[in-house]
Amino acid sequence: MMATTTPERTAELRGLIYGVKADPWPYLADDAPEALKRFASMPMMALRDIPDPVLPADDWVVIKAALCGICGSDSKQVFLEGDGDSPMTALISFPQVLGHEVVGEIVEAGADSGRRVGERVVLNPWLSCGPRGISPLCPACKAGEFNLCHHFTEGHLAPGIHTGNSETATGGFAELVPAHTSMAIPCPDEVDDETAVLADPFSVALHSVLRNPPPPGGKVAVYGIGALGLSTCAILEKLHPDVEIAAIVRFPHQGEAAAVHGAKVFASEPTVDLIHALGEWTEATVHVPWDGLPMAFPKGVDVVYDTVGTAETLEVSVRVLRARGKLVITGVSQPTRFEWSPWYFKELSLIGSNAFGVEEVGGIRQHAISHYLDWAASGTIDVRHMLTHRFGLDDWHSAFETIARQETSGSIKVAFDHR
Repeated sequence: MMATTTPERTAELRGLIYGVKADPWPYLADDAPEALKRFASMPMMALRDIPDPVLPADDWVVIKAALCGICGSDSKQVFLEGDGDSPMTALISFPQVLGHEVVGEIVEAGADSGRRVGERVVLNPWLSCGPRGISPLCPACKAGEFNLCHHFTEGHLAPGIHTGNSETATGGFAELVPAHTSMAIPCPDEVDDETAVLADPFSVALHSVLRNPPPPGGKVAVYGIGALGLSTCAILEKLHPDVEIAAIVRFPHQGEAAAVHGAKVFASEPTVDLIHALGEWTEATVHVPWDGLPMAFPKGVDVVYDTVGTAETLEVSVRVLRARGKLVITGVSQPTRFEWSPWYFKELSLIGSNAFGVEEVGGIRQHAISHYLDWAASGTIDVRHMLTHRFGLDDWHSAFETIARQETSGSIKVAFDHR
């Protein structure tokens, strides 16, 4: 048993709260991207004083965040992408302090947490059975599939699937982050904050590749080179060195980053040229219809790892995949129509890949974040170059503008720096 240690506070805790009435965007240039214009027209996030976290149980801790990455899901929510018609809103609660990509130090340890103040940790954000005080564990949690927990709306927490989208499990858009002891994964001394903060997106990509591996000697495409796509390239390079990788990019800086991991770079537009180029790369016959985009058949790409998940990326992916190929979707965007006849005609598998849990690599079974930290500590994986920008919390408008203006900012992963 360990006594609870409470940190001394020298200043009011500030947090970015989503789901509140906010002041208008402070400035908006004429050439502002549509994402910024949407947010400016209906601001729902503001920097406010918030209470210090209260531990919901004695097996919880408080983490003082050093860095918190801004996930693509965070920015899509802030930029109001989507029309609100999503069943996921039944599993979350408001208002929220977003931010689930956290590295920091334990500053308060509950009596039953088994942890000590001063431990450096990376957050596993899933609010599954253990964090919710639910026993016995559901079948998914018993299997280490925390992302598929049966109880995201139950227990002693408000509804929420992970830290930052539950009203009572606030995230890293504030300096102090409450976490169940199982959510605080030890971070090796050899791994600096800038490397550790990338553990979450890397783990999302690791799960997608481990559960949907490419065939030996195959050819795969990674659609979108943000943090998920770049991590996917690095994982394929490490675990499947015999596989050829095509990176489909929007901007030159994304192509440069993907090439570091051995990927051949293809521009995402124009889409007709992209389909023909991937057809040539895979030695596929490209069939041109009366109207619309062409289709590769029967050869083509073995697996597409789609980290974007728009109608456009789905449209292209089902056309460039070989017969009975796989489309693995790790990114989710607003759904609109796409021509899906190649899906049934080529007998494709369209597979959703949601986050991560306990994963097995080379006979070692442990949490995906632990795999990443071990590889980073040993120097066998290095994706530090995807952390392109850091901002203080007071400068949060600039952080989101940097994300919205990727073409000119060169951003891949943007983080809040609390240090």
